[in-house]
Amino acid sequence: MDFEPWWLIFLPLLFALGWIAARVDIRQMLSETRTLPNSYFKGLNFLLNEEPDRAIDAFVEVAKLDPETTELHFALGSLFRRRGEMERAIRVHQSLLSRADLAQADRETAQHELAQDFLKAGMLDRAEQAFEQVLDTRFAVPAVRALIRIYESEHDWPRAIEAVKRLRALVDEPVPQLVHYQCERAVAAMAVKPPNNPAAEEALDAADNAAGAMRGQARGQASEARIAMLRAHLARLNQKPERELSYLVSVLNIAPEYASLVAADILESYRRMGQQVEGLQLLRNHYMRYPSLDTFNVVFRELRAQEGHKVAWAFAREALRAHPSLLGLDRLLEAELASAQASAAPGAPAGAGAPGGNAIASVATAVDIAAGADLSLLRSLIHKHTQRLDRYSCRVCGFEARNFYWQCPGCNSWETYEPRRLEEMK
Repeated sequence: MDFEPWWLIFLPLLFALGWIAARVDIRQMLSETRTLPNSYFKGLNFLLNEEPDRAIDAFVEVAKLDPETTELHFALGSLFRRRGEMERAIRVHQSLLSRADLAQADRETAQHELAQDFLKAGMLDRAEQAFEQVLDTRFAVPAVRALIRIYESEHDWPRAIEAVKRLRALVDEPVPQLVHYQCERAVAAMAVKPPNNPAAEEALDAADNAAGAMRGQARGQASEARIAMLRAHLARLNQKPERELSYLVSVLNIAPEYASLVAADILESYRRMGQQVEGLQLLRNHYMRYPSLDTFNVVFRELRAQEGHKVAWAFAREALRAHPSLLGLDRLLEAELASAQASAAPGAPAGAGAPGGNAIASVATAVDIAAGADLSLLRSLIHKHTQRLDRYSCRVCGFEARNFYWQCPGCNSWETYEPRRLEEMK
């Protein structure tokens, strides 16, 4: 490339223009710096020195001096909410909403932030109203999700179901808890006096439709098991024992691991129909394939009642060898002691509780314990160590409970309780 003399004129011009632009930027930066309050720099200094409380106070002072700093207001409000200072967070967001010159986008953001403040503060009524005001904004999806949580915590199942329908109209995603909302409606309908059986039937049909999308999945199996259990209860209210038994037995096929929740009801249903032998055989066969402590307990007690302690204890020894369990032994001793007390009660027929008329001695023979051993002492020692194992546990938050829950009382998650005791899960 040839050198052109006029480039000598062009290069100094470019340098001069760059120098002028730099001077303008520096002056603008200095001007903006002078307009920032000293509290802003104090806040930054406190943050750098890891003094968050003093930094917050400094930034609050900045917000008071310069109301136009909306982003700083949002940052402070969010920070207050995370720290649990709900009154201050609410005050920050309400002060933003009170400004007449606030841009529409910022107003929607402030309204959504305020709704979250109310929700975290436990002010559900005000949170519900605040979320409803942003349903037609870009915050519609998180607002509907929050409303679902609010209705769920209030056990307002019809409104929760409507909110789920609205969510599914906004986003294409499954909502597994919808099955349980319908089941809760059925439970409420059957709990009134007299039971509203038609409403319960309609709710269970809706639950079955909702569960259809999840069939073949683990969560779908649990949901269908609950529906079958509720239909069995409804059939009992309608005095239809055959249908009740059919629904209960179906749980063994739908979700075999949930047999422990229905084993006692299955046996009782067979007994009312005069078929307790068939019921015992069904549960015994199921236990051999899907062992669980509750099913074991039901089978042992019924074996003892139908065939005597020797057969029952032979089953128990075999089961405990295959699946060693302190809880299982605890429940065996509990059953035997109850039988011994019944046989020793005044007016009890001779030989009650165990062949030979001496329940304690028969137990000692069955378990090879020396004659005269204090089984009540043995049971109390074992029971002391098994109390903490005789619980269900949430796999999300670890909340433990003696009763089985479809929704965890600790974290409100659905289907997070395994139908097995703690000892069985170790």
